[in-house]
Amino acid sequence: MQIHVLSFEGPDPYSSAGGIASRITGLTESLASLGHDTHLWFVGDAGLPGQEQRGCLTLHRWCQWISQFHPGGVYDGEEGKHSDYAASLPPFLMTQLSPHLAEGGFALILAEEWQTANAVLHLDWLLRSAGVRDRVAILWNANNTFGFDRIDWKRLATASTITTVSRYMKHRMRECGTEALVIPNGLTADAFIQPEPGAVAELRQRVADRLLLAKVARFDPDKRWMMALEIVARLKQQGARPLLVARGGVEPYGGEVLAAAAAAGLHVAERRNDPGIEGTLETLSTINGAEILVLRSPLDLKARPMLLQGADAVLANSGHEPFGLVGLETMAVEGLACTGISGEDYAIAGRNALVLQTTDPEEFLALFGRLRNSPNREASIRKAGRRTAKHYMWSDIIERNILPRIPLLRQ
Repeated sequence: MQIHVLSFEGPDPYSSAGGIASRITGLTESLASLGHDTHLWFVGDAGLPGQEQRGCLTLHRWCQWISQFHPGGVYDGEEGKHSDYAASLPPFLMTQLSPHLAEGGFALILAEEWQTANAVLHLDWLLRSAGVRDRVAILWNANNTFGFDRIDWKRLATASTITTVSRYMKHRMRECGTEALVIPNGLTADAFIQPEPGAVAELRQRVADRLLLAKVARFDPDKRWMMALEIVARLKQQGARPLLVARGGVEPYGGEVLAAAAAAGLHVAERRNDPGIEGTLETLSTINGAEILVLRSPLDLKARPMLLQGADAVLANSGHEPFGLVGLETMAVEGLACTGISGEDYAIAGRNALVLQTTDPEEFLALFGRLRNSPNREASIRKAGRRTAKHYMWSDIIERNILPRIPLLRQ
């Protein structure tokens, strides 16, 4: 069986804009690690090879001729890339599929997000014209509601099996007249790597006597940044000396968030942090009593688990969250995840996470305050979170949710 994954985002820094890149990278690497002949077709960095072999995983960087004129990332020049991807990729993919199918092989196509919907329609037509559609299963997946207004749902449902990442999204998609299968997001083995010995203790020492909160999310109203500011302001009023370490994105809404913080009387420090544990720790030493530290550089694979585990709570609560990957990543390293109640199917209130059902900061203060008075209960929640996260390893999801359905998906 050949497996072909179609996505705008991918493993290149140029192609990574958020959770979709994490999903695609984890999914494809896990498929390849299980021995499947896996191909990822994504909008890649124009300066890297058009095709690259990584064991059983083949990377195909598409739209590079457009990317060279749009250096701002995968969604820079999005409309041109979308058109080119839909028009040029399916015919070329057919040249890869045809010999394999002619020899009696089978193929699985996994496509992601609205940008690939027209490519799926084109590919379905080509397969039917060649008389080999019954040898190919096509799944198209929605990670969010972005671009739903641009999708011809009836045609897409005819051309593919539609999937999504949570029960919440399944219900949202019913509003479009679409019945979707739920295949959750997953984690790679790297997500479970604990912080380096002594890193969390050093982190706590650098912020001694501070109540450390963390938030890692796009600057988007759905992520409830304003609620995070209200929580910090209330804690400050109570004399708790809070510090919110925030890693957002480049979205314009970030300016509104920082303006609201200033209006609330919160001291904000913005810093570009050097990579690694020491870089992040040094950044924390330069905040001069700030209540909010905005990190302008990414958290790498060493600093991120240190922060997620070392924080007193990770504010991963959103008003609209298709899945909530940050909450699950927090649980994987025994952090205390504070989630919302939309797509976070994995979160069980009071057992493996704190779950907020309202926008009232008092809800967090009450639940968190009670937990702080019961250290054993907090430790239990952190350990239960890690156990839960292990059920969401990509290797398990592939074996449990994807492969068993393939015989049911041939058209």
